[in-house]
Amino acid sequence: MGRTPCSDKEQINKKGPWSKEEDELLINYINLHGQGNWKSIPKAAGLLRCGKSCRLRWTNYLRPDLKKGNFTEEESNLIIHLHSLLGNKWSQIATSLPGRTDNEIKNYWKSHLKRYLYALGIDPVTHKPFKEDTNTTSTPPNNSMATTTSTIPRIYYFNVFLNSKVHISADDDYSADGGADSNSSSGVTIEEASPQVNLELSIAPPSQPHEDAASVKP
Repeated sequence: MGRTPCSDKEQINKKGPWSKEEDELLINYINLHGQGNWKSIPKAAGLLRCGKSCRLRWTNYLRPDLKKGNFTEEESNLIIHLHSLLGNKWSQIATSLPGRTDNEIKNYWKSHLKRYLYALGIDPVTHKPFKEDTNTTSTPPNNSMATTTSTIPRIYYFNVFLNSKVHISADDDYSADGGADSNSSSGVTIEEASPQVNLELSIAPPSQPHEDAASVKP
C-alpha cells in the first residue's frame, strides 16, 4: 500500500494546486500566530488542507525569506562541496543555504550540477575523476591495431619492370609474405623478388623454307 499524503486523520482534505485565496489565508494566519503545530493550522486558518500540505506550501513557496531566481556561483560550489560530504541529504544541505529549500536544491543538482560534473569527467557520486576505461576512451588499445587495420583495404601494385612488389598499407610493419619487417617507415614497402624475370627480347627473321627442306632426308 502506498503512503498516505498526510499523517493526520482529517476527513476532508482538498487536493490539487493551491489557490491565491488559500495562500493568503495561510500567510495571514502564520503572520499573526506563528507556525506552531501544523496539524492544527488548517482548521484554525479555515483551510480544507492537511497539515503536511500547509507545511510544504509555506516552506517551499510562501515563507518570506525564500530566495528567488537562479543559483549563484557561490551557492553552486557550496552544494557540490556539501554533496561530496553528505550525499543526497538535501535537508541537511539546505540548512547551509538560507532561503533555498531542499526540494529546490535537489532539482538544481539533478538538472544542472550533476551534468556539469559529468562534463568535467568527475563521478557525481564519489566526486572523483572517472577511471580510464579502454572501452570508452578515444585512444584504441594496442591490441586493436590488427582489428583496425584489417578493415582498411590494402592496395597491391606489381611492377613488372622492376620485378618487385610495392605494398601500400596503413601499418608500417606489414608485409604480404607473412609479416616480414619493412625497410621503409612511410607505409610503402618494396620487396625484391628472386629470381628476376628475364625480359630481354630477341628479334630474328624466320627461317627459309629451302633450309628446312635441305635438312630433311628422303
